[in-house]
Amino acid sequence: MALMITDDCINCDVCEPECPNDAIYMGPEIYEINPDKCTECVGHFNEPQCQQVCPVSCIPFNPEWRETEEQLRAKFEVLQAAKA
Repeated sequence: MALMITDDCINCDVCEPECPNDAIYMGPEIYEINPDKCTECVGHFNEPQCQQVCPVSCIPFNPEWRETEEQLRAKFEVLQAAKA
């Protein structure tokens, strides 16, 4: 499942540079996460890096975007192939 950023976001700018897939971007009011690019850091790290650095803990798992570990790894591989 992809992650999401809630309205508790304070726009502190620490999550965006931590995302290895460039899934985090500034939305109209707060940062947002593109679920098509979010792999929960599978393939890069053991834990989602944005969650680790968020000072207000406003990045939960998105209940509307459920994915298995295998699906996340497949998405990671597709994203990596696109970078090459």
